[in-house]
Amino acid sequence: MDTFITVLCVFLIVFAVGIIVLVLLQSGKDAGLSGAISGSNSESFYGKAKSKQKDAILARLTTILSIVFVIVAILVYILQ
Repeated sequence: MDTFITVLCVFLIVFAVGIIVLVLLQSGKDAGLSGAISGSNSESFYGKAKSKQKDAILARLTTILSIVFVIVAILVYILQ
C-alpha cells in the first residue's frame, strides 16, 4: 500500500508541474498599452483564429489536468 501512495504522490507532483507549465503557456487576455503601440504579428484574421484555438486547447487541458490533480490529491488523503 505504501508503494501505491508513493506512486500517487509522484503523479501529484507531475500534475502540479504540468498545471504550472500550462498556465504559463497561456497568453494574457489583454495586451495592454504595449500591444496597442507595437501591435503584433497576429493581427490578421488567420493569426487571431489560430491564437484563439491554441488558447482554447490550453484552457481545456488546464481544466482537465486540474480536475485530475484534485482527484489524485483526495485519493492520497483518503489512503493515508
